[in-house]
Parts: sequence; structure tokens; C-alpha cells
Amino acid sequence: MSLNKKESSTNNGPSAGNTPQELPSIAAPLNDQQLGSLQQTVSGLSSQQLAWVSGYFWGLSQAQPQTTGAAAPINQAAAAVAAKPAGKLTIIFASQTGNAKGVAEQLEQEAKALGVEAALFDASDYKGKNLAKETHVIIVASTNGEGEAPDNAIELHEFLQSKKAPKLPNLKYGVIGLGDSSYEFFCQTGKDFDAYLAKQGATAFIERIDCDVDYEADASVWRAKALDKVKEDLASGQEAEVVQLPVGQAAAGHSQYTKQNPYTATLLTSQKITGRDSGKDVRHVEIDLEESGLTYQPGDALGVWFENSSELANTILAKVGLSGVESVEVDGESLSIHSALVSKYEITAANPQLVTKFAELSGSKKLQKLVEDKDKLREYASNTQVVDVLAEKKTKLTADELVGLLRRLTPRLYSIASSQSEVDEEVHLTVGLVEYDKGEEKRFGGASSFLAQRLDEGDEVKVFVENNNNFKLPQDDNTPVIMVGPGTGIAPFRSFIQERDNRGAEGKNWLFFGDRTFTQDFLYQVEWQKYLKSGLLNRLDVAFSRDQAEKVYVQHRILENAEQVWQWVEDGAYIYVCGDATRMAKDVHEALVIVAEQQGKMSRDDAEEFINDLRKAKRYQRDVY
Repeated sequence: MSLNKKESSTNNGPSAGNTPQELPSIAAPLNDQQLGSLQQTVSGLSSQQLAWVSGYFWGLSQAQPQTTGAAAPINQAAAAVAAKPAGKLTIIFASQTGNAKGVAEQLEQEAKALGVEAALFDASDYKGKNLAKETHVIIVASTNGEGEAPDNAIELHEFLQSKKAPKLPNLKYGVIGLGDSSYEFFCQTGKDFDAYLAKQGATAFIERIDCDVDYEADASVWRAKALDKVKEDLASGQEAEVVQLPVGQAAAGHSQYTKQNPYTATLLTSQKITGRDSGKDVRHVEIDLEESGLTYQPGDALGVWFENSSELANTILAKVGLSGVESVEVDGESLSIHSALVSKYEITAANPQLVTKFAELSGSKKLQKLVEDKDKLREYASNTQVVDVLAEKKTKLTADELVGLLRRLTPRLYSIASSQSEVDEEVHLTVGLVEYDKGEEKRFGGASSFLAQRLDEGDEVKVFVENNNNFKLPQDDNTPVIMVGPGTGIAPFRSFIQERDNRGAEGKNWLFFGDRTFTQDFLYQVEWQKYLKSGLLNRLDVAFSRDQAEKVYVQHRILENAEQVWQWVEDGAYIYVCGDATRMAKDVHEALVIVAEQQGKMSRDDAEEFINDLRKAKRYQRDVY
């Protein structure tokens, strides 16, 4: 997810010549109403845009029959351009968490900086049939779950596979896929869009790029190449003088703090909210945003840049025979290998590429055998940390060989657990510490251990807000909502209920929460009971899996209350699910399909279509990971 960026505009007219306010003094062939409409239309345009519009209207006038006065000589080229407007670049983003949106917004800024007319669309707001009217399109697409399109792109994704999809012989397109190569269906949505457009006769003007988690450098190079080609294609239609700016330079009016330029905030508190005997360490984290100007909405995420454990860096260096003082170059800067591991590279979570590369360098037969089986390789990589991969076979590496194995460090995104209307210049998170035993040693997650263990109150932490427009409260405060958030998935629903409380929303609220035990793992128990007592929370159904012989989860509670759930849905309720994507989200989805099938008296196929339609209508939203 990326910041919601809008170019700033002024209400001033052109700097030279008559301002719109002076136009009435000219003998204009427009009545007052027409003139007023024209002034309102152009009031927000930049000087460059006004110049283009002026030339465009002049071309139109030259293409019309001359009826009065002495006709100026017609510029045939201008008339031809006016009759067939110059092409433009349309950018469409299919984004779940905001990364694809951020890349698309950057592309739009860079296009405009180069003088390329560009329009940016959320995939959910773009009508597929309009592709037939486009000249150049770039789609930036992330992949959700097991190769699925993001929620905001489901409809467009399905449309392009249907018989309604138009033939596109005149369309030139490019695709940026974003994904994580640790997963089987790497960049599948980008691959799908590429295939669907090609099938309809469109031509790729640049080869698709499939970007991994550290996508920014590759995406930046691709954008520059793509824009060069688009500008070359559209050059004949660019009549206005444009200011040439370097690719990558941000336009004015964008948020000061972003993923690339995070705000240095202060940790206020990191408090454990699970019981003493709990098997999990979950923290309530409060961060001070004072004077940053950062704003967020319920459903958004906070990006956290973290530093790795210095001790873990030392352990890794010892595994490969390095002292830590060896020098490496990172982004043109010379750093000690130890400093680079702490601040620049991912040294906790492994990935298939690292395992594959180390198998080659080390000659480990175990790893080489794993590499031959993609499913086993993915499973091993997802359950093994970098230090344990390196321990498979003692191998000496140079500093450059070591960093060549590693991905660049990327920030972690946490669902925000507070409403700004409640906490003002703070932001709250619910962070589960990732920890497990590896033999006699402990293994920890990089970001979670940074927030829970290595960061003291008053210490600095670099953060930014990631907007998530695919996980938002309904605009109508009278709409009922059903929230399903086991474990740390409870975080956004704390922000939802705070927001509805502060807005005086009349809509009913129903929470399904689950965890291991009632006494040790009921996160924010006192708060939920307060909301239940006040009547703001109308229903609370909990599932504590280990409090009885047979394990009970949130999906079981949904099925137990199927009749009431269905009634709420028929009353217009929005359904929200947050938490584990691997099992929980699938089980809850299945439960919802069963509810529709049984209570709605539907066939299985119709029930699945019904739930899918709820997603398209944004009445069923998920924030899963």
C-alpha cells in the first residue's frame, strides 16, 4: 500500500495574458453561463495543461467550416491532429496492499515530468471496454493469495477473460508484475493481464517485468525505458512546450513522508498484552507522530523500517568465515559487511533464490536435492531462516558473495490498530513477536523483535503510512459490519470500533475473535467488553481453540450463527476478515459460502458467485497475510 497522492492545483489562471477574470472585457462569442462553465473547468489546470488545451481548441476551430470573418489559413497538420486527438498513456493499478499503487503513482509523476499526458486509474474504477479507446496502457499488478487478482482488480481480470472483452488491435501496452518469488504463483496476475491483452490483439511495446519483493530498482529502470518508448510514440501529438525533468523526480504537492522518505518517529510504548503463561508474546505498540502531519484512516497500514539484530549479523558472519570489517559497496556507499547486514539486507527470512544460490556455492547435496523439487524448496525456504540455510554446509564466502545471496531489506507493514480521531498524533499497532526454537537456540522475526525487544521507549523508528483503499469502513454510518479477526488480525477492528464510536455511527457491529485461550490470549479484552456493555458492539462471538478438547475456530462460530449472519448480510452488512491467509482466511471464506448455500437456498456454484459478488461490491473485504 502507498500514500494517497494527489497533485496540488491552484485556482490561478495563466500567468501571461488575460486572466479568466478579465475575459468578460473581451468581445467573447460566449454567453455568461458558457463563460462561467469554462472558467470553472480550467481553474485547476497548470500552465502547461492550459497551453495544451489552448492549442487543442485552436485545432478544433480550424477544422470547423469558416462562416464569418476572414478565415486564417488552415494548418492542415493541426486540423488532422484536432480531428484525431493525440494519444495518451493510461496507467491502471491492481493493488492489494498498496505497492502496485505506489509504483503506478510514481509512473504517473514521471510521465507528467516528461510531458507525457497520463491518466491514473484504480482497476476497480476502470471500465474494461474502454481499452478499445486507448492508445497506450500500462498495468501495474500485484498478486494476491494463490495467484489471485487483488480485490480491486477482480472485475477487470474476469472481464478480460470473458466474451465481452473487446478486440484491441490498436492498443500498445506494458505490464509490471509485483510479487514474491517465495510463492508458487509468482507475479501471476501480471502474467494474466499480459496474456489476456495479447489474446485480444494488443501489442506489448515493452517486455513485461516480474518484480520480486525488492522491486524498486528494477521497476525504476523499467519505467524509464517504458516512458521513453511512450514519449517517442506520442511525440507527434505533443504540441505544447514541456519542461524536461529527470525520471524519478517527484511532482510538487505529494506527501512529505513516504516509503522512500520515512518519518523518524518516537516509540511511546511496547506493552505485552498476552498473559504470563501464554505461548505467544503479543505487543501493543504506540508510536508518536507528533508534528509529522501524517494522517491515516481505519484499515490503513503502517510501514516500519527496522534494523536487524547485531548479534544475528555476527552469527551469520561467523558461519561464512568473515570478521565483519570487510568492505562492501551498497548504493554507491562503502560500508563494513557488518553494518550492511544490520541496516541494508534481509538476514532473517530465507527465500528459494537464496537456497538455490547457496546450494551452488556450497555444493550441499541436501540443498541441491531440494532445489530439484520446487514445492519442497518453497516449503523449506518459508520455514527456515538465513542463518540455518548457511549452517547446512560450512562454506567460506567473500563479503560480496554473501551479500549476493541476500535480498535488500524491505519495511514490514502492520495493520493500524487505532483511529486517529481517538488517538490524535499517535498510531497504535498490534505486533506478534515471531519466535521459535531451533535446537538449543532461539530464532526471531526481524521487525517484530525490533519493535518488541530491541527498541526502548523514547527510541526512534522510521515509519510511513500505506493507504489501503481495499479495506475501508462503509461510507454510510448506518451500515452494519461483521468483523472477523482472530489473533493479531484484531488490529484493524480496534481502529474500526474507535472510529465508529467517535463518528457516532448507528450501524450495528459484530465481532468474531479467536485465539488459543481465554485467560491468556484475549487481546484487548477489557476494551471489547466495554464496547459490548455500552452497546456500540452489538455482538461478540469468541473461539478459544485450546480451552476444550475439540478445537474451535472463528469459522465454526460463523457456522453456528449462520441464520443471524445471513440476516445481517441481507440487511446490507459489510464483512471484513483480517489475519492469516494460509488457513484462516480460506476457512472463513468456505464458511461464508456454506452460509449462503444453506441460508440462501443456493447451489454451491451460486453461493460461490454470491460471495464473489460481495467482494466485487466491496461488501466483503480482506486484509490477509
